[in-house]
Amino acid sequence: MGSVLGAAPLNVVVCFADVDSIWQRELQVPAGTTLGQAIETSGFNAAYPQLEDMGTGVFGKAMPLDHVLQDLDRIEIYRPLSFDPMDSRRRRAEHRAKAAIRALNKANAEANLAAKKKN
Repeated sequence: MGSVLGAAPLNVVVCFADVDSIWQRELQVPAGTTLGQAIETSGFNAAYPQLEDMGTGVFGKAMPLDHVLQDLDRIEIYRPLSFDPMDSRRRRAEHRAKAAIRALNKANAEANLAAKKKN
């Protein structure tokens, strides 16, 4: 880790949201530490040796492993998506459209029934 002379150490958090749990480590690292170095220091690779080539970021913004950290950064390790977000959005939109049509058809049927009862 490339420490900057006379600089105060940085406090950072490394976190990973697994399918059913959250893995998180708070670290104190020298100034000049990169994202990749902090992940290595955190013990993530030992805890999850089967995971390789994961996406990384800081506070929800994708960052490369050579990104130099700032004090109080939250380092996030992203697992691969199990679905395509665009497909999911499309399915939700189709579902909402079908639900709206069903609600409209039901309202029309109720209005027709009420009109028949009046006559």
